[in-house]
Amino acid sequence: MNLLLLPGLLCDAVVWREQVAGLPQLNCQIADYGVADSIVAMAERALADAPERFALAGHSMGGRVALEIYCRVPERVSHLILLDTGFEPRAAGEPGAAEERKRLALLEQARQDGMRAMGHTWLQGMVHPQRLEERTLMEELLQMVERKTPEIFAAQIRALLARPDGGAVLSTIDCPTLLICGRQDAWSPLARHEEMAQLIAGSNLIAIEACGHMSTLERPAAVTQAIGHWLGVL
Repeated sequence: MNLLLLPGLLCDAVVWREQVAGLPQLNCQIADYGVADSIVAMAERALADAPERFALAGHSMGGRVALEIYCRVPERVSHLILLDTGFEPRAAGEPGAAEERKRLALLEQARQDGMRAMGHTWLQGMVHPQRLEERTLMEELLQMVERKTPEIFAAQIRALLARPDGGAVLSTIDCPTLLICGRQDAWSPLARHEEMAQLIAGSNLIAIEACGHMSTLERPAAVTQAIGHWLGVL
């Protein structure tokens, strides 16, 4: 089975490393969005090198890319896995403006002080609070952020601020679908995944215990086991 893996904001292949290693039965391919600055462009880049038919897994921003891919080529997607993600567009009015200000403030910090310094700020809300003092995990996340540039960060921010409404797609999904979310995910909360599970007919939802937004690295064994068992390869 082919498995196309889609990273989230400021993430690269490392975010899927443990799943690739733990699921050797699968032919895993990890997308790279380059400097794509829209969800549509990211989906197009991922599809350019994708197998003819594949299972599809997207984490965070990658989940939104996954929905766009499914919308475009549903016949090519055998299974869909959405992790720590969402489907709503940017809110109208002040809430949407507040999100823009918050994202642009991080971008300004990245430009002024560097990606690592910005990463220290950004990651405070991305992982379980009890994991923030774990040097190995945090250093791995910071190094991943450092491998990106402010230009890539700016492109991905533009993509997220202009993200499409994925709500209409959810009710059309008719392939087997699994939702995974860290129970303590403060950015893409479990309640949102419960709503998505209600909208996707026949879908399954798994909460990863003692876990924040970066589930694939925070609790890699639990995520790998959930995916592997659901796909029937473990």
